[in-house]
Amino acid sequence: MDITKMLSGVRIDPEASAPIYLQIANSLAAKIKECTLPVGTKLLPERELASLLEVSRTTIINAYRLLEERGLVSTRIGSGTYVANSNVADQQTNDMPWGQLFSPHYKSPLSSLLRSLVATPTADETISFAAGMPDPALYDLKIIEKALINGNPGLEAVDYGHIPIEGYPPFRRSLAAWQTSQGIRATPDNILIVSGSQQGLYLIVKSLIEPRDYVIVESPTYLGAIQVLEAAGARILCLPQASSLDLGVLEDFLIRYRPKLFYTIPTFQNPTGQVMPLHHRQELIRIAARYRLAIVEDDPYSQLYYGQQPPPSLKSLDTYGGVIYLGTFSKILFPGLRTGWVNAAPQVINRLAQEKQYVDLHSNNLSQIILHNCLEQNHLADHISFVRGEYKKRRDTLAGAIRQYCSTNLDFELPEGGFYLWCNIRPPASPPELLRRCTAAGVTFVPGEAFYLNNTESRQIRLCFVTHSEDRLKEGIRRLARIITSGAANTISPSRTAGRPLI
Repeated sequence: MDITKMLSGVRIDPEASAPIYLQIANSLAAKIKECTLPVGTKLLPERELASLLEVSRTTIINAYRLLEERGLVSTRIGSGTYVANSNVADQQTNDMPWGQLFSPHYKSPLSSLLRSLVATPTADETISFAAGMPDPALYDLKIIEKALINGNPGLEAVDYGHIPIEGYPPFRRSLAAWQTSQGIRATPDNILIVSGSQQGLYLIVKSLIEPRDYVIVESPTYLGAIQVLEAAGARILCLPQASSLDLGVLEDFLIRYRPKLFYTIPTFQNPTGQVMPLHHRQELIRIAARYRLAIVEDDPYSQLYYGQQPPPSLKSLDTYGGVIYLGTFSKILFPGLRTGWVNAAPQVINRLAQEKQYVDLHSNNLSQIILHNCLEQNHLADHISFVRGEYKKRRDTLAGAIRQYCSTNLDFELPEGGFYLWCNIRPPASPPELLRRCTAAGVTFVPGEAFYLNNTESRQIRLCFVTHSEDRLKEGIRRLARIITSGAANTISPSRTAGRPLI
């Protein structure tokens, strides 16, 4: 198609209140309605349009999805995005105006990134460093078989009404005992079973945060936490990026803003892999107790250490009952079981259960029974020991490949556990442009800006080392290195005047 037809008059105003994806969608919608882009016109591929408009591919994805929701375009798998038949679109609109009925909702330019990472199929030739997923080749399905045979689940595994909202009682008991053995005191009354720790985080925010409440996060931090907090209307205070927690700034925030909670991943943090030292953990608990600050401790990775065992969790150091602990089996066992838990004061568990009943009544029965028997029969300990050894080898392989093929362009600190290498890219390489080029070459990663508030520009990328075999990790870095060293990912962004047409 004639690119000028598509882009002429498209204006992006970074200072406008409307998100950039919405500005782009509205401009394209106007062209479709005035037939500048007639029915059947194939729109530019997402990456190509993102490059021309100098925005992220995610922004274009959001714009195209909005146009599709309005019935103005349609997506043909494997072919592209096309201007839809206006008569069909009008008929659909006349049938039911869903767009007018939906309630307002939060949608950031990166709101579809998690969805894309989890849901998008990966071609066999693509090497993905992006999604933090365990390698399915390491799943020991015999654990499930043994749990089902030895556990002998009855009708309660498939029945609907005999498991409380808080979770399967024997599982809550075995999980509380396992937590206590890890140094985290717990009784069944402290445990709520949730459908993955992301649901636990959602329920915590839903129960504690009202619009315009202040919360504190680390910077950078987990993308899913940023999205949940922003969707709740929270005002987010970011602790400055540093090699260790800045307790002085934290206390200043507490004095000036009286925030409701502090969200943190103290052990093998996502995305940096850093570990909060013991003395900082102890001081954090003392400060939080003084100001009665609730702490949400997200702990997906502490069992995955590849050297020295990490310091005790914040929950195990909790002296005032203010730490809400989030755990999950997704990173250490089977992600598909979608089972996590919250360990908190009984009154917190009771409130979260009230919120949970509006979502799903209770988490999956069969998954809870399987995991209960895994804990009872000590299968979990053996599996964790096995994957620690495998993931350590993969971490070392990825680090070695980076040092061999692109040490002059990437640097990192070797994490002592977890899933990720947090790499700095030396100029003039641009992470967004590098991702665009790498995707075309069959290798993907997450650009650092995804982990900062407000899409803060970042010269970092996150590489997951647990998903692929050692040979695939090496090949992925070879592909990445070829693009970096060729200079193809170098960009010099021209200054852009707000509101000025791009073409």
